[in-house]
Amino acid sequence: MIWFNDNVSLLHYFSIKVLKTGRVPEHIAFIMDGNRRYAKKKGVKSDVGHSKGFDKLTEILKWCSVLGVREVTVYAFSIENFKRTQEEVNTIMNIAYEKLKCFLEEINEVNNLGLRLVITGRLSLLPKDFNAIASSCMIATRRNKKLRLNIAVAYTGRDEISRAASHIVDRVKNKQLTPDDIDEDLITSSLELGEPDLLVRTSGEVRLSDFMLWQVSNTVLYFCDVLWPELTIWNLLAAIIHYQRHAPASKAVMPFSKTRQMFLDQLNNRRLQQRLNEVSLTQ
Repeated sequence: MIWFNDNVSLLHYFSIKVLKTGRVPEHIAFIMDGNRRYAKKKGVKSDVGHSKGFDKLTEILKWCSVLGVREVTVYAFSIENFKRTQEEVNTIMNIAYEKLKCFLEEINEVNNLGLRLVITGRLSLLPKDFNAIASSCMIATRRNKKLRLNIAVAYTGRDEISRAASHIVDRVKNKQLTPDDIDEDLITSSLELGEPDLLVRTSGEVRLSDFMLWQVSNTVLYFCDVLWPELTIWNLLAAIIHYQRHAPASKAVMPFSKTRQMFLDQLNNRRLQQRLNEVSLTQ
């Protein structure tokens, strides 16, 4: 099964068990940087680097599952990445499509493992066949609760915030919300991605690159020099130790009013219906 690579040795299990005596982040975000530099380093085409980057993601999922992490978010493709050559963009989309196709072929095993897949971003910018298969994967796994994987594609943090703001403005215009309902917590809950406890960026860059800008105000940041396809479990465990040293106190969550909760329920239903429509259009 390629989507849940079982590569954890007894030494890894022991190290993880020791680490779990401390606080482990529930949600880890990754900026998967370094696929092209990996390909250049190895003297191979960029598509090999992107494919190796996907393979690394499957390893990360297994490690995080053993650690007890409940949610993983990865920055797979920025809106800015559309400025790359059309050949490279097409290559990345084709690789992603084939990997999602494999995901569906292994859906029974995926569901047994409790993996939920969520693809987020400005999906109107993506090919229709990609959106259709992504929607099929999301619908097929939407009830799984052990580990949630969010893949941000055609995404930037600023775009995510602007889309959430647009939904809120529409509801105010329709009198389903009042201006007094709008606050930091409502905006946070209107976003498609939740707040990560730990954000890891590979390849030596120390920028957020417009990723989860709203969500990371209290997130522990960890930057490492290793290229994404070369990331090891020891690099991840080092990031967890860094988190344990710097994690802030847990934040109390206040319940929403009935009006605001209704808005959020309608927003989530609208997103699900959009996915159902994308699948039906291809059948």
